[in-house]
Amino acid sequence: MIRVILTDIEGTTTSLSFVHDVLFPYAAEHIGQFVMDGGAEDPAIREQLEAVAERSGVSANDLPGLVEVLENWIREDRKETPLKTLQGMLWQQGYQQGAFRGHVYPDAAEALRRWHDRGLRLYVYSSGSVKAQKLIFGHSDQGDLTPFFSGYFDTRVGGKRDPESYRAILDRIGMEPETVLFLSDVAEELEAAETVGLKTAWLVRDGDLPQSHRPVLRDFNGVDELLR
Repeated sequence: MIRVILTDIEGTTTSLSFVHDVLFPYAAEHIGQFVMDGGAEDPAIREQLEAVAERSGVSANDLPGLVEVLENWIREDRKETPLKTLQGMLWQQGYQQGAFRGHVYPDAAEALRRWHDRGLRLYVYSSGSVKAQKLIFGHSDQGDLTPFFSGYFDTRVGGKRDPESYRAILDRIGMEPETVLFLSDVAEELEAAETVGLKTAWLVRDGDLPQSHRPVLRDFNGVDELLR
């Protein structure tokens, strides 16, 4: 019996276009000024820049050089944890200033409310930082959805295509794998979750529905059939 739902964000609860056409361009445009303004004084920003320096080999004191690394990582869509963390800080600024609101599909928002009310535990696992996850759901066009979630996971628990990441999540939430349903739009992520025994469903919101051994759904409305 399913007691926990673990969900991806991009392409699952949230349109890919919001992430790629709104959030990423905002980060690309503003991250240089954000780092130059706060990198020398803000301890939280400084901590992430030191991680960027360690990964890139650029001196931690070379702010222009670190900005160039970050801008290259954004263009390459790298899943580097310090980049994701800095993007989360920057997007918080954008949300607070009203530059944009988080996109969540109406069917996803309705399902999250419904499942929460039924007593299911809901978690997020995304390559975006936990801060970015909370911002999308906390400042969404469907209202503040954060009260529905019991927790959030990002790449600090491991890569989304690595089975050990899902094993680590199970350890953190203290549940048996067969009681957890993972929702994602990426087949390789679902395969990794299945390797450690999680139930899965493949969200394919656009294009033809593929043939698969796992449930393939157009939206969240079909998930309830899997919970019985």
